[in-house]
Amino acid sequence: MKKKAISMLLLFIDIILLNLSIIISFIIRFDGALSSNVASVYIEVYKENAITLTLIKIVIFYVFGMYKNLWKYASIEEMVQIVLTSFTANAGITTYMFITEQRLPRSIYILAFLLDIILIGGIRLSIRATRGFKEGFFLKNKEYKRVMIVGAGQAGAMVIKELKSHDDLHSKPVAIIDDDDSKLGAKINGVPVLGDRYHIAKIADKKLIDEIIIALPSASKQEVRQIVEECSKTKCKLKILPGIYELIDGKVSINKIRDVAIEDLLGRDQVKVDLDEISGYLNNKVVLVTGGGGSIGSELCRQIAEFKPKKLLILDIYENNAYEIENELLRKHPELNLNVIIASIRDKGRLDEIFAKHLPEVVFHAAAHKHVPLMESNPQEAIKNNIFGTRNVAECAHQCGSKRFVLISTDKAVNPTNIMGASKRVAEMIVQSLNVTSKTEFVAVRFGNVLGSNGSVIPLFKKQIAEGGPVTVTHEEITRYFMTIPEAVQLVIQAGSMAKGGEIFVLDMGEPVKIMDLARNIIRLSGFEPDIDIPIEVTGLRPGEKLYEELLMDEEGLQSTKHDKIFIGKPFFTDLKLLQRELEILKGLLFGNSEDIKEYMVKMVPTYKYNKKTS
Repeated sequence: MKKKAISMLLLFIDIILLNLSIIISFIIRFDGALSSNVASVYIEVYKENAITLTLIKIVIFYVFGMYKNLWKYASIEEMVQIVLTSFTANAGITTYMFITEQRLPRSIYILAFLLDIILIGGIRLSIRATRGFKEGFFLKNKEYKRVMIVGAGQAGAMVIKELKSHDDLHSKPVAIIDDDDSKLGAKINGVPVLGDRYHIAKIADKKLIDEIIIALPSASKQEVRQIVEECSKTKCKLKILPGIYELIDGKVSINKIRDVAIEDLLGRDQVKVDLDEISGYLNNKVVLVTGGGGSIGSELCRQIAEFKPKKLLILDIYENNAYEIENELLRKHPELNLNVIIASIRDKGRLDEIFAKHLPEVVFHAAAHKHVPLMESNPQEAIKNNIFGTRNVAECAHQCGSKRFVLISTDKAVNPTNIMGASKRVAEMIVQSLNVTSKTEFVAVRFGNVLGSNGSVIPLFKKQIAEGGPVTVTHEEITRYFMTIPEAVQLVIQAGSMAKGGEIFVLDMGEPVKIMDLARNIIRLSGFEPDIDIPIEVTGLRPGEKLYEELLMDEEGLQSTKHDKIFIGKPFFTDLKLLQRELEILKGLLFGNSEDIKEYMVKMVPTYKYNKKTS
């Protein structure tokens, strides 16, 4: 209602100003001698057409949106709009006068055009000036955030304009950072460019910056990571404009600006997948995902659903997880033929029944116990689930004639120092050896840690920060490979499309990340200072924990594929009969001593580095 009232007021003012501009034009044209015979004739013509001329101009003003913008934040763009609108309006009245064969001096039209710009633009800029004065007067008594924008391009300009257009955000852009020296000292929408990325901390301190917004949607992940690291030297809240691939329409709005996430520090560019190749083996197929309610499994289900499978089967022992992903998928894909099955991969009889009923063509086996310290204390459970559970699912896939079986493995299977890693290595051996005699194409996909997965270090750090610390790191030098969950799953699905059978696909995890650096960055992104606001405590390596993870065993070698982030390790173990005998012995040990189980695992996995307890 207020907006409509202001628009009506502007319209009324414009009617007065548009006529005033013509009157002033007459005064200028005739040097104030409006009573002369010549002037009187032209003034009479104007009086007879005043209403029509005013209506023509007002209609053109309306069409050009002069009453949609309330002019709280008039800028260069709005002034250009005034010039174009005034030109069109005066061209309109000139055309009308020509058609009706009525005459006014040509100078009147030119002077009226110039005066329209001055008067119409002036009234609108005065609204902005008055508002600016009012805001400046009350600013000291009003809470607001001082904002630094990184990026002096079009996106940065749009962010500034958006911030100025939203009073409710209480944000004031006061500085711009850009690496282009030619822009130094320039102003964008009234905000100065004060330096490059290496001046961020200094300028943030000098200008009392509360928040930094990174507005570089076209920048590479590596460049964004470097800038985030510079911003992290401040105590400012960090926000970021998503990448250009997320801004398809090219429009920047406040609701698209998000907090900087730890993913932005990975420095990894967006994964590119071959959609046609993926569609070929998932579209209109019956697909089963074991552990479908977990972090990796649920993301697998989300992405598989996009490829319109004939039927998607989600198998999980935990009903709450399965229930959540079921509701999410049915909400987003109401047309999806979805079956949620509550079952344990340890129950071979139940699996036989499921496979016989649904005949899955593609199986993604994500169900596993993965927590290293817990499995170290409970090796029997790791073996029951990760080894015998995998054998159960793999044998069912073989028996029912599934086309493809993809095992989700881990970097911890390489030269394992813990029972979890050793159990996953045996799982790889199962699918490699089964592949030799089966028509099913058995493959494994091996990758490192995924950010934000259940029980991973990121949620733990965030919880510890929320509790005021300390943040616990097991060793100052410990490093891990990290990947986002969607990225890992995209590559798993892509690797599955490339399978011929027997391969261990190894995903390019990028550069390893130092966990101590990760902890410090998460603390900074949470708005605190490491070791000052939130202490970091080194607790010592846990049983079975490595300082450094590996992705490939020396025996396997490495072969590139057509995808630059996927590699292949050659089949290493293929003796199914030997493996079956060893598995039967291992099964007999499950009810005995944990140390005996671990010692036998060394026999099965020679690269397993087991430190026997001494009393």
